[in-house]
Amino acid sequence: MALLIALTALSGEAKEKKTRGGLTIKAVGDIVPGTLYPERRVPAKPYEDLFAPIQQYLSGADILFGNFESTLTDYPHTSKNTKSKHVFAFRTPPETAKVLKRAGFHVLSTANNHSGDFGERGFRDTMQNLKTAGIHPVGRKGQIEYVKAAGANIAFIAFSYFRKHNYIIDLDAMRELVAKARKNAEIVVISCHWGGEGEKFLHTKKETEIFYGENRGNLPLFAHAAIDAGADMILGHGPHVVRALELYKGRLIVYSLGNFIGYGALSSRGKTGLTLILEAQLDGEGRFLGGKIIPMNMPEKSVPRYDSNGKTIQLMRDLTAADFPNTKLVISDDGKISLR
Repeated sequence: MALLIALTALSGEAKEKKTRGGLTIKAVGDIVPGTLYPERRVPAKPYEDLFAPIQQYLSGADILFGNFESTLTDYPHTSKNTKSKHVFAFRTPPETAKVLKRAGFHVLSTANNHSGDFGERGFRDTMQNLKTAGIHPVGRKGQIEYVKAAGANIAFIAFSYFRKHNYIIDLDAMRELVAKARKNAEIVVISCHWGGEGEKFLHTKKETEIFYGENRGNLPLFAHAAIDAGADMILGHGPHVVRALELYKGRLIVYSLGNFIGYGALSSRGKTGLTLILEAQLDGEGRFLGGKIIPMNMPEKSVPRYDSNGKTIQLMRDLTAADFPNTKLVISDDGKISLR
């Protein structure tokens, strides 16, 4: 009888371990909430007005993630040659970190092509200002950021197409980082800043993307390799347009979350103005259970607002069907994502 009780207890512990860690993640794309460089383009206070009309859609998740594509620094000297029409430098008021915290962000990636706009000093300031505000920043080379949520340890690792960050071309280094994260976390989430930019790069192809002479990665190759290595979810951003979804070995890949907010800094013309808040439910082992595309657009000054017409839903459904016709995902008219 004692042995039976012990075995029952062990069975219960195993079941608890297996189910513990199931969580809901919401994720958005590129965030530039105003810039003071090269000219002052910031919203009138209160800053909260940027997010207040959509706060209900941002709330309600165990983790809210985004890509912070600017700097939070007072350092005045950019490290970029902004004389070129294709080169931009962004500097957001440091106090904006508190606004992002109040909006509900838990984790922000800083592995992108604008977090270094004001050199290493600006990057350090950005990381520290986010941390001081109570947000987990992730973007340093070799960094694994652990977040406690839904009773589990969740690991975040951020990659980009720059060697100074975790480099999306170096698959061996990626595998080592994922293996290390797996030892300390129940679920591993990968953030990727990658891909060509603009409407010409709406589609995701199984090939290397070159943009302005830069190798922006082979997106499916990296995503599949990361999941093979033990990652549970891939959150892509950088193309400034949304892209397809894919289910690979039961794990969700979001190839691009598009823009989210670009007050005075990011374009919202055409399809760059169609965006979303992605909601995803994962089980305790990181498998995708279901989710939702919450459609947004950017009708004025690249600020997100709920889109009752649901244009982003249709666009992502079309892209998913075209680029990954065999993926086992169904996107309904109201944006619900379910398993086929």
